Amino acid sequence: MTAGLQASTLDLLKRFNQAFPQFYDQFVGSDVQLANLKLAYKIHCSQKPVLEILPHEGKSLLQFAYRNQSFLLSDIFGVLTACGLAIHNLTLYGQIRHPRLVFLTISLSRNGQSLSRATAENVIKAIREALLGRFEVEEMLSVEFNLDSGLKNVETNFYVDKVFHLPAILIEADSQPALYYKVMNAIWQEDLLVVNANLLVWRGRTRLIFYLLGPNESTIPEYLGTRLADSLKHRLSPR
Repeated sequence: MTAGLQASTLDLLKRFNQAFPQFYDQFVGSDVQLANLKLAYKIHCSQKPVLEILPHEGKSLLQFAYRNQSFLLSDIFGVLTACGLAIHNLTLYGQIRHPRLVFLTISLSRNGQSLSRATAENVIKAIREALLGRFEVEEMLSVEFNLDSGLKNVETNFYVDKVFHLPAILIEADSQPALYYKVMNAIWQEDLLVVNANLLVWRGRTRLIFYLLGPNESTIPEYLGTRLADSLKHRLSPR
């Protein structure tokens, strides 16, 4: 897709990609790279998050882009949980250098179908309100879910990925309501910044792999990563 681009655009894309982990330029398709560059330009012009929900192959795709902060995923997935939406897949690419933007895409549905226009507009409004601190996600969820109940059969593991050259934490548990919010909230409580994420749901289990930066956007040594994995397991286990 980059073959027909002007030299100035190719140079801009190359410099833009340098803010991401090394794997981004190697493994992420050029169409995704270019789309993220366009989203970054929108952020630069508006100084506001880019947030939209579009129909896609019988489901809906939520696209979000803005400066990466540890609370973002907790708020976004909290709203999705509060709205009773099913999450089928996600992709997340975060920069590790200035301006540290994050690009998130989530495949969603309600009752097995794509979201209506009214529902999509309400979800977008709720996410914007949550990010501005006007929508109390945890308070809303606590009415319907026992947020202190923890996750069933939760396992965590820290390792350094030899392909991506990034510290990673694997979190796996039985699939259950509010799982995504509980996991994202626990990561926020540890002040971890997610720069890439993978999701797999299989035979009643949900597996999430997060590639991370530590508190203050620092690298995570192995001894600290093991402690973080243990702390996350403690936070997510039934009390």
